[in-house]
Amino acid sequence: MAKENSGHHHQTEARRKKLTLILGVSGLCILFYVLGAWQANTVPSSYSKVGCETQSNPSSSSSSSSSSSSSESAELDFKSHNQIELKETNQTIKYFEPCDLSLSEYTPCEDRQRGRRFDRNMMKYRERHCPSKDELLYCLIPPPPNYKIPFKWPQSRDYAWYDNIPHKELSVEKAVQNWIQVEGDRFRFPGGGTMFPRGADAYIDDIARLIPLTDGGIRTAIDTGCGVASFGAYLLKRDIMAVSFAPRDTHEAQVQFALERGVPAIIGIMGSRRLPYPARAFDLAHCSRCLIPWFKNDGLYLMEVDRVLRQGGYWILSGPPINWKQYWRGWERTEEDLKKEQDSIEDVAKSLCWKKVTEKGDLSIWQKPLNHIECKKLKQNNKSPPICSSDNADFAWYKDLETCITPLPETNNPDESAGGALEDWPDRAFAVPPRIIRGTIPDMNAEKFREDNEVWKERITHYKKIVPELSHGRFRNIMDMNAFLGGFAASMLKYPSWVMNVVPVDAEKQTLGVIYERGLIGTYQDWCEGFSTYPRTYDMIHAGGLFSLYEHRCDLTLILLEMDRILRPEGTVVLRDNVETLNKVEKIVKGMKWKSQIVDHEKGPFNPEKILVAVKTYWTGQPSDKNNNNNN
Repeated sequence: MAKENSGHHHQTEARRKKLTLILGVSGLCILFYVLGAWQANTVPSSYSKVGCETQSNPSSSSSSSSSSSSSESAELDFKSHNQIELKETNQTIKYFEPCDLSLSEYTPCEDRQRGRRFDRNMMKYRERHCPSKDELLYCLIPPPPNYKIPFKWPQSRDYAWYDNIPHKELSVEKAVQNWIQVEGDRFRFPGGGTMFPRGADAYIDDIARLIPLTDGGIRTAIDTGCGVASFGAYLLKRDIMAVSFAPRDTHEAQVQFALERGVPAIIGIMGSRRLPYPARAFDLAHCSRCLIPWFKNDGLYLMEVDRVLRQGGYWILSGPPINWKQYWRGWERTEEDLKKEQDSIEDVAKSLCWKKVTEKGDLSIWQKPLNHIECKKLKQNNKSPPICSSDNADFAWYKDLETCITPLPETNNPDESAGGALEDWPDRAFAVPPRIIRGTIPDMNAEKFREDNEVWKERITHYKKIVPELSHGRFRNIMDMNAFLGGFAASMLKYPSWVMNVVPVDAEKQTLGVIYERGLIGTYQDWCEGFSTYPRTYDMIHAGGLFSLYEHRCDLTLILLEMDRILRPEGTVVLRDNVETLNKVEKIVKGMKWKSQIVDHEKGPFNPEKILVAVKTYWTGQPSDKNNNNNN
């Protein structure tokens, strides 16, 4: 009996010790969890600014106080406090040299020398033609020698530094039309245009007397053959966001001027391929003497306008042949020729089932139908052009134009907007887009869309702590290289910025149509190729998951060099990705005159996704000895 009691006592003591041990370990776990949660919700003060000691710009102090913000930051602790042990490699840093100064305005896929190899029919030689492998550049595109940080918005709408874009051609060629003027060390943009000598503001007021421009129903616009984008610049004050495009042609640097002004623009042309936008993207399309032959090729170009124009959207035409009775002598064309051209345009518009809204003075306006119920009935008798049979109207990357009408989504009600009605702006930005309601985006619904909006509220709050300039108006032109639903751009709407939302053609979900239904703008892009813009045209670049997407598709170094080409000196880059990928990226950017740090995810150090914040330092190209000798 004594032995039994002794055994029972030992068992009880062992259980007591085991219980004490469990309670002790549990207590420690709870303590460390509380400490971890406290750290995740408290951003150290050392995260308040990006520390980047850049070479100061000797000219920027006179141009903008914002240019000094990155230079004034102290060197701070940005290292990610993650718990993942990283394997250091012995890979040496490759330092990239500046390219020759002659490449200061290099546009890889719109190179005019390369373009001469291609057919001039339908302007194919001015379309995108990217370099072959042996033509790729592994150097940094240099800014011109006296480059200055651009004026801040809204001053930039009216002024740009001459040294940033040293081209006087347009100021001479378009002097009478008030496109651009040279005033000492700067350009001034009076807001004029070929068909609006009184200025773009007065011209837009004339349009507003004919169609409703300011009630929120019109938010997105496309301006074809935009010049220096004064039309788009003055639409902004009416909360209308225009994508302005023009080719790289004899009108030197017109898109470059537009972006230098802080106005959305892209190099592009109406040629043999679809424009890089989804179907039903724009509320309004505009051509003011844009020199596009709308009446040729069986109306093929108007069919492309019809594809990208939203149901119920407007097409505005001014310039030849409109009001030809008044202008035919000045246009140096015969009355018969101009009448025939206008009749041809009217016929094409009618064949697209458009309605002529009005023609008054120099303006003609047509409207696309809300749906194709009546149009399909008309096509039973007159099938030219037919309704397209293609089932992917959104696909537009290197896709040839088709001589047919892009079908609108099916509807049974003649008063119903095909594909779904949109909210007026600004409610449109956060309303569930019709493409999501209709289930056209795989594995996406209204609940997930709203969740994404909440995620971006938290992310922007975090970004403002690590990049304070984000909320100070420092960044005007912003690019999101992998935009998904446009959540980043929508969260930036309260700041004086605009975002070019890029949806990679390699992305699993093609969401650019959703982005346009939110009243935002963007384009398709393959990031294994160059982007259709000039160098130094964006103040900030954002990309989430981009390098994981392209890691096995093409050389990440080339993507980063393209980002460097696009980014302005003292511009900022914010990249989100897994920590292993970001470490590879950081090794590359250390050789690109960037200052970078990897910081923790907004959820804290235990999240495997991290954020790389980088600033491109200020530097400029140097004139070659040959150029110096020529100047002496």
